[in-house]
Amino acid sequence: MAKTLELQFVTATGKIARITVDNPKEPIDEAVVKRSIDQIVSSGAFYTGSGDLVSAKGARVVERNVTDYELV
Repeated sequence: MAKTLELQFVTATGKIARITVDNPKEPIDEAVVKRSIDQIVSSGAFYTGSGDLVSAKGARVVERNVTDYELV
C-alpha cells in the first residue's frame, strides 16, 4: 500500500496544480500541512504552465493498492 500526500493549489489562471509527497509521516498533522502550503504559496518558488501558485485548494492522502495477476 503506497501512500502519497497530495498538496493542491490554485494557479494564477484558476487551474489546479499538485505537489505530491511520497510516504508522508503519519499521522498527518493538518496544521503543519496548512502552514507548509501557505509557505509554498508565499515563497513563489514554484511556477507551472498555468502560472504561479496563488492559493491553497486542499490536501489529501492518496492510498494506492496494486494487484498483479499472472496470465498463463
